[in-house]
Amino acid sequence: MADSAKLQLYSYWRSSSSHRVRIVLNLKGLEYEYKPVNLLKNEQSSPEFAKLNPLKYVPVLVDGDAVIADSFVITLYLEDKYPEHPLLPKDLKNKALNLQVASIVGSSIQPLHNLGVLNYIEGKLNSDAKVAWAQYHINYGFEALEKLLKDVAGKFATSDEAQLADAFLAPQILTASRFEIDMGRYPTLARLKEAYDEHPAFIAALPINQPDAPTSS
Repeated sequence: MADSAKLQLYSYWRSSSSHRVRIVLNLKGLEYEYKPVNLLKNEQSSPEFAKLNPLKYVPVLVDGDAVIADSFVITLYLEDKYPEHPLLPKDLKNKALNLQVASIVGSSIQPLHNLGVLNYIEGKLNSDAKVAWAQYHINYGFEALEKLLKDVAGKFATSDEAQLADAFLAPQILTASRFEIDMGRYPTLARLKEAYDEHPAFIAALPINQPDAPTSS
């Protein structure tokens, strides 16, 4: 196992951006200290957290004197510093595919239905508009991902091994269930979810398995 004892991850249990970083850390076999940030209590706006990330978003990774915010940047940092379990293939075409999938999720789907955006829409309009907005953008992105992966996916998104694309896909597919997305429209993505549901690194990263997740009474 790589020497990663100094890693700290500032995370929120239900944040899909934090979720994808947890998957990467698990796939690479890296130990880390979990630092919860309660978004519903606005802890991300505290002066202490704002020093780590002026945008006041989770996740943030602290690695010694390195402080890295943004989940995409964190995953690339981990890939470079801890290459023992690579998540980006050497084949340039497949590497580009992994990065493209991650970019679609991280740039064209998730930011359009994050907590701040949905709260803003609900405040300006109503809760029905909020849900419709999220459904539209998730479906739009999923249509592209289904076309992109249907002829190339193995057991996982781009091969028979879990790679970077899967770390971004798994949280987004899980989030889709909160907005009642019909996964029957996306058979490739639905099949990938079955693989994620059986993989220990993905199971350990699930929101419900985080220390700050609410406990059921």
